[in-house]
Amino acid sequence: MWKGRFEGETSDLVRRLGESISFDWRLYAHDIRGSIAHSRALLRAGILSIGEQAAIEAGLLEIRDEIARGGFAFSSDLEDIHMNIEASLTARIGAAGAKLHTARSRNDQVALDVRLFCREETEAIEGALRALQGALVEVGARHPDTVLPGYTHLQRGQPVLFAHHLLAYVEMLDRDAGRLGDCRRRLNVLPLGSGALAGSTIVVDREAVAEELGFDSVSRNSMDAVSDRDFVAELLFVLGLLGVHLSRMAEDLILWTTVEFGFVTLSDAHTTGSSLMPQKKNPDVAELTRGKTGRLLGNLVSLLTILKGLPLTYNRDLQEDKEPLFDSVDTIKLLLPVIAEMVGAMRVNEDRTRAAAADPFLLATDIADYLVVRHVPFRQAHEVVGKLTAFSLREGRGFPDLTLEEFRSFSEVFAADVFGLFDVRNALEARRATGAPSPDGVAAELARWKTRLAIA
Repeated sequence: MWKGRFEGETSDLVRRLGESISFDWRLYAHDIRGSIAHSRALLRAGILSIGEQAAIEAGLLEIRDEIARGGFAFSSDLEDIHMNIEASLTARIGAAGAKLHTARSRNDQVALDVRLFCREETEAIEGALRALQGALVEVGARHPDTVLPGYTHLQRGQPVLFAHHLLAYVEMLDRDAGRLGDCRRRLNVLPLGSGALAGSTIVVDREAVAEELGFDSVSRNSMDAVSDRDFVAELLFVLGLLGVHLSRMAEDLILWTTVEFGFVTLSDAHTTGSSLMPQKKNPDVAELTRGKTGRLLGNLVSLLTILKGLPLTYNRDLQEDKEPLFDSVDTIKLLLPVIAEMVGAMRVNEDRTRAAAADPFLLATDIADYLVVRHVPFRQAHEVVGKLTAFSLREGRGFPDLTLEEFRSFSEVFAADVFGLFDVRNALEARRATGAPSPDGVAAELARWKTRLAIA
C-alpha cells in the first residue's frame, strides 16, 4: 500500500485486519460523486486543466458503470473503496488520476461518502415508513366499526375501535419519520475540504462543492468534521427506536393471532408451518421483526462503544462504523415493506373482537364516571365500582345482569339510566375528547391521515 517511509512489507494478517473493501465497496457511487465534485473544485482552483478534469470525470463514470454491472475487480490489497477507485482511475487515464487526491484525505473523503449514503438512505427509509403508515390507515378504514378491548398490563381495560389501535402505531411511525428528517438535516453538512484534520494550503471553494452535492452548509471545524460520527449514531438510534415500534406492533399481532385471542388471521404468504406439528401456522414475520430489533439496538451500542474513547481526530476505529450502519439500514429496509404487506393482507376476525369487547367489565370506568357526574368524588366512585365488580364476579353475573336494587346497595346515586351505559357503541360515542376513540373522532383521524399520506 503506502510505501513512503516504510521499507518492510505489511503482514498478510494486518492486511486482512485492515481491509474494508469487502463492505465499503457499496459506497462506490457516493465516492465517485464526491470525487467528480472535488475534481471540478480542483479545476476552479487551477490544479487541474480542463482536459485533465474531463478525463477524470469520464474515467470515474466509466468505473461507476462497471461496478454497477458487476464487472469491476476489487482488490483487498488496496484496502478500501477510495483506493480501489483511485488506482483504477490512474491506470486508465494516467497522471491526471494521481492528481485527484490533491487537497483531500481519505479522512474527509470517507466522511463525505458516509454522509451521502446516510442522506440517501434516510429518504428511502422514510418512503417505506410512510407506506407502512398507509397500510395501517387503509386496514383501519376497512374496519371502521370493529371494536376490541384496549389493554393495560395485558389485562382488558376499556373498549376501543380497532382503527384507533392501529392509528396509535401510525402516530409512533410519524415521530420516527420526524426524527429521520431531523437526522437528515443535521447530517447534511459538507466535510470535504477538511483534509486529514487541518484542511489544506490548496484552498478549494467548499461552498460551491456543497451546493453541487446538495449540502445545506459546510463544516466549521476541520478536526470535528473528519472525526464526527454523531450523524451515524443518531441515524442508528432512529432506526433502533423505529425497530422498537415495529417490535411492539409485531407483539400485538403475535398475541392477536393466537387461538386464545383470535382477533386476526395472517395470510399464508406471511406465515410458516411447523416441521413436526402439521396444524401450526406460525407468525414468523412478526417474530423475526421482534428479533431483528435486537440487532438494530446492538448496532447502536456497538457504534457508541467505538466512539466513546476516541481522541481527536480520525482514528482507524472509525472504519468499524460502516458494518453496523449498513446492517441497520438493510434490516429496516427489509422489515418495513414486508410488515406493510403482512398488515395489508391480514384478516380481522370481527366475531372474536366483538365477543371480547362485549366483556361488561370493560365499562367499569364508565360506571365510575357516571357516579362522578352525579357529584360522587372520584376516589369514592372508584371504590364503589371496585366493590360492585367483586360482587358481580362472586355472583357470576355481569353488570347488565344485576338488578337496580343491587346497584343501589352500593350507592343510592344509581338510577335506572345506569343500564344505558352497557352499550359499547354508546360508550365509545361518549369518548369525544380530541385523541379519544369516538367513532366520529377516529373517522376524522383516518380521513386526516389519508390526506397526509395521499391515499385515494
